[in-house]
Amino acid sequence: MQYEHLIEVNDLLNPLAFALTRDQLWRGLVLRAEQPESFVLGLDKCIVHERTDDTLTRELRFGEAVVHDRVVFDAQQSVRYETAATEQHAGGSLTMRIEEPTPTHYFVRFTYSTTLPEDAATADTRYSEFVKSAYREADIDTIGQIRALAEQGALGGMTD
Repeated sequence: MQYEHLIEVNDLLNPLAFALTRDQLWRGLVLRAEQPESFVLGLDKCIVHERTDDTLTRELRFGEAVVHDRVVFDAQQSVRYETAATEQHAGGSLTMRIEEPTPTHYFVRFTYSTTLPEDAATADTRYSEFVKSAYREADIDTIGQIRALAEQGALGGMTD
């Protein structure tokens, strides 16, 4: 299953709305990778096994289910999660890419590629639509949490 959507970060039509900087948005996306318990529903524990300047190798525990993934950072541009398929997890990838069509007008493009089937002739279609909806809601929540953290000053100052 392939799925992609955009979420607007700053509402430029509302001058009273708090506007994130690119740096704050980036820090929020990195925080989601480094401390996912606050962002991922049902995640009990995250253990980082290896860290380099641009990758994390993690073990995620959802109750009895264990998922291993690798996170790749492209500084100030994107965060990519790569997960192998197991009996407990469909596997695939998720890329969160910052887009800036005009100055300070940020979007995050969420691109999912999973091993779930996308066959329009089966009952799996309803399941894949449910999964897509769940992804979208989780991504909206992620941007909402990043915005809240930035407004609280937890993601650094107001300059890029």
